Amino acid sequence: MFDAQAVLESLPHLPGVYRMLDAEGGVLYVGKAIDLKKRVSSYFQKQGLSPRIQLMVRQIATIETTVVRSETEALILENNLIKALAPRYNILFRDDKSYPYLRLSQHPYPQLASYRGTPTQDDHYFGPYPNGYAVREAIQTLQRVFLLRTCEDSVFAHRARPCLLHQIQRCSAPCVGLISPSAYQSDLAQAVAFLQGKQATLIDTLSAEMHAAATDLAFEKAAKLRDRIQALARIQAQQWVVSTNHQLDGDIITAVTAQGLACVNVVMVRGGQHLGDKSHFPDHATTEEPAHVLEAFLAQHYLGGALPPLLILNHDIAPALAALLTAQSEKRRTLITHPTGEQRVWLAMSEKNAHLAIAQKAQAKLTQQARLQDLAEALGVESPLQRIECFDISHTQGEATVASCVVYAAEKMQPSDYRHYNISGITPGDDYAAMRDVLTRRYTKLAEGEGKRPDVVLIDGGKGQVAVAVSVLDALGLSDLLIVGVAKGEGRKPGLETLILPRQQKTLQLPPDRPGLHLIQIIRDEAHRFAITGHRARRAKTRLTSQLEAIPGIGAKRRQALLTRFGGLKGVRAASPDELMQVTGISAALAEKIYQALH
Repeated sequence: MFDAQAVLESLPHLPGVYRMLDAEGGVLYVGKAIDLKKRVSSYFQKQGLSPRIQLMVRQIATIETTVVRSETEALILENNLIKALAPRYNILFRDDKSYPYLRLSQHPYPQLASYRGTPTQDDHYFGPYPNGYAVREAIQTLQRVFLLRTCEDSVFAHRARPCLLHQIQRCSAPCVGLISPSAYQSDLAQAVAFLQGKQATLIDTLSAEMHAAATDLAFEKAAKLRDRIQALARIQAQQWVVSTNHQLDGDIITAVTAQGLACVNVVMVRGGQHLGDKSHFPDHATTEEPAHVLEAFLAQHYLGGALPPLLILNHDIAPALAALLTAQSEKRRTLITHPTGEQRVWLAMSEKNAHLAIAQKAQAKLTQQARLQDLAEALGVESPLQRIECFDISHTQGEATVASCVVYAAEKMQPSDYRHYNISGITPGDDYAAMRDVLTRRYTKLAEGEGKRPDVVLIDGGKGQVAVAVSVLDALGLSDLLIVGVAKGEGRKPGLETLILPRQQKTLQLPPDRPGLHLIQIIRDEAHRFAITGHRARRAKTRLTSQLEAIPGIGAKRRQALLTRFGGLKGVRAASPDELMQVTGISAALAEKIYQALH
């Protein structure tokens, strides 16, 4: 039994980090303290604790501590442990994807590309952007206006003729010398000016160049400049959210709590342009103060990562965290918690976005709860449904068979729990054997006491696939798992599905407007999409490899050498016979044979 008094008496009055552990050694909570003894003792007071913390305290079996030299060191260690251990009761922001950047590579003809990760000093980066869509939109704009290349260096180095992007006027084709280095650098400089928010200055410069070209009777050049000016003017007109301060570079971050939910909204402004915003919903923060939620977000998303020059916040934060953020880079960083003027308008907009996001999430939560309740009633299940797993099979006439398993839990799809299963050793096209294989592999560990138990196992298929599922689960001793088959209706029309319940020996056909049927359709469609994605990837990999394997004289070593040298099959296909001969083991005759086979 946990002796809290004995543990508290042994704690020092020093700064450090504490870890609350349960009886099985799992980490419940990680926290920092200026005074370990006072902070940890506060958890065992009889009043003043939130219900969430009271529940956590009842599960504590032991407490581990680490003494450090300062509050700043405690903050860094706490943040590292939270990211590594993901404790059950800490405020956690589980969106682990880093924000994307737009990158211009270091190259005589720099490549324009999307990038995720920590920016390096080798290339030129712009952003970050709130999502991949925003980056792709920026790339398409720069392609359309400035004709910058987007191809990989391996493809660029082996082009013999302009690609389709040049033909549709999205690239100036520097790969085959259709533009000089100086002209490309001029286009690049204009693109950088555009990304830095200097559209008005850029348009003035281009207008002057256009008039000069017209005066010199260089009408073709003047026409191209005119088209570029018009394209920039259209883009500028579409950007309705623009700062009057064109040098504003920063993130506006607000944390709000309402309706039992906490939300952090991040508005990104670079060069005075609003790149977009993103709302984050942490776990375990429903009863926390907004300032605590904001501090958790700043620590998990900014410490150790890239920081903009300016952070505008709607709450004061701990001095130690503020000091760490401002000192994280050699560049000057500014934190503003009480903005004025235009910055206050941006902050109000971010707060409004956060409240709207909470309202939408709360409504979606009610919708999901209604769907789950309706599905449970339709299936005759008394206890609430917590976890649903759905299986589907995908192949092309038996080729590259892949099974998918998608998971619905905590009232939403759980992509981190999705799994692909490559199926082999069966008769091509035998969906029953494929279903038997995937279910056996999926639930053998569950039968041995490992893994999470689903409340419902959905099978995308008819009576044959469902019968296979029953036999597999019965053989594994999991006869109590509820199996539901989803058979497509007439013409595969949504709303006409038949639900097969083999345990009850009956079928159901729910009305098209039933919320429970809508939930099944969402999960089934996601399983189908995920299966097709896996199948296409496996099929493409198999076919790409087989093209080289089919060439006489190309074994595993030569195939690997070719793919490594040219960066993939596309690079091999773009290479000339002379370039192929440069690869070790490739003779002139073999190079010609490879070239002919791929063209």
